Amino acid sequence: MIRSRLASVFIAIAFCASTSAGAGDGTPLDTFAKMQADGARIGTIRIDARNIFELSDPRESGALFQLANALHIRTREDVIREALLFKPGDLVSARVIDETERLLRTNRSLYDVEIHPAAYKDGVVDIEVVTRDTWTLDLTGKVSRSGGKNETAFGFKEDNLLGTGTTLGYTQVSDPDRSGWLFEVGYPRAFDGWTRLAYTQGRFDDGQTKSASILRPFYALDTRWAGGASAGDDERNDSIYNAGEVISKFRHRLKKAEAFGGWSPGLKDGWVQRYSLGIAAQDDAYSPAPGEVPPDPFPVDHKVRGPLGRFELVEDRFVRMRNRDQIARPEFVAMGLNVTMDVVRAVESWGSSRSAWLYSAKASRGFSFPWGHDLHATVVAGRNMDSTGNPLSHQGALLRYFGPQNRHAAFYGSIALDRIGTAAAPDQLQLGGDNGLRGYPLRYQEGEKRALFTLEQRLYTDWYPFRLVRVGGAVFFDYGRAWGGVNQNLENGGWLSDVGIGLRLSVDRAAFANVLHVDLAFPLNRTPGIDAVQFVVKSHLTF
Repeated sequence: MIRSRLASVFIAIAFCASTSAGAGDGTPLDTFAKMQADGARIGTIRIDARNIFELSDPRESGALFQLANALHIRTREDVIREALLFKPGDLVSARVIDETERLLRTNRSLYDVEIHPAAYKDGVVDIEVVTRDTWTLDLTGKVSRSGGKNETAFGFKEDNLLGTGTTLGYTQVSDPDRSGWLFEVGYPRAFDGWTRLAYTQGRFDDGQTKSASILRPFYALDTRWAGGASAGDDERNDSIYNAGEVISKFRHRLKKAEAFGGWSPGLKDGWVQRYSLGIAAQDDAYSPAPGEVPPDPFPVDHKVRGPLGRFELVEDRFVRMRNRDQIARPEFVAMGLNVTMDVVRAVESWGSSRSAWLYSAKASRGFSFPWGHDLHATVVAGRNMDSTGNPLSHQGALLRYFGPQNRHAAFYGSIALDRIGTAAAPDQLQLGGDNGLRGYPLRYQEGEKRALFTLEQRLYTDWYPFRLVRVGGAVFFDYGRAWGGVNQNLENGGWLSDVGIGLRLSVDRAAFANVLHVDLAFPLNRTPGIDAVQFVVKSHLTF
């Protein structure tokens, strides 16, 4: 993704990722553990919510950094305080303090977090919570490219309005399928401070979208209850691709609603179980797209209405790492078992098109090896209504292998496998430049089976150009195929591979930035019409 900050050029330069002088990586958990063993209680909690840059550091004292700090409204102390999982008078718990840091670090408006004891006397410890903000106003000029197609966005988005955590944004967007505008607003601190309110609305050249939600999640391991409701209405043209080209289109209106309440006994012996019950509804309606070739067979309108049940199992095993999915930033990686299962009983008497059991399930777990490497495995299974109004099953697995070689280099490998049952063209699995096969057009192959293998040699440097952006790189190899079913690529339907080299830029002082991937990919199984070199620029959540 290429971002330009318009009037806030310094914020685009706020590619600003700079070292925080006041909030480091070393939370003294051993000290808290000793206090916990002594039965200490928490006294005063002091919040030190710091600005983006540390102006007392000569490396961050320039006019650009001073201007950014002057224009930025810092996160309010009460916002940080309400996000803490501990309060004055509580017994000290090293685990709770560690979890608090982990949760605060998921807040995109915060760059760094440190929680440490400020004073300890007569069994009472005063705690200081030090945070450092990111720049949260995104004046966006964005262009990304993958699979030979461009996506653009122009507008603004504020992720921490007036320091309250409120999101407000308006963006003009364009992608290979549609263009238009999108408005969004969200407030994460309603009622008890943990309830999230969100609303989005958009209008596009092929339809419109609206969604609203109110959610009080299981925000921490020991949270005892959750609840919420959501509704959405989306109308658009859906496209079917073959060999990277659109071969048919149809109109699709999707309306969804859900309401649920959940309960948990909390964290017990390192494990959390959560149970939720509710109701769910989904209506899919289809019609021809004017002037376009319709798919054959044409999708069938259908409805799902019925009770919803949800179960979650979480193991409290999070490992602190560095230079894994980010560059030079602490990461808390979930290595424990995590299981989620949703079950909906579609009931004809409730208005469903047919009675059926529908479900989605996911399980993941990390495995550490004595030689310092680790493997993260995920399996998924599901059964939902497809475009023909019949149940469609799906099974998948993902293995990711991380092999640190030193503090600057690591090997990464992944295997992703998916399969579905017999499906119509709108429901096929896709593979191309937009989802893993970087040297080929987007949605280049479709089928009922899909496999993708990726190998990467990653480099995490200490290079900090002008102390504005962290730099990494990768050499990669992709190998994959989607096959089977009614819409196979007959021009180039075999196994495809590519090699390439890429630059990774981590813009970690901006809330709207992730890891920018700039890749050159060379397809090894090229047919006429495929460029010899694919230039891919895209923003990802991870390395």
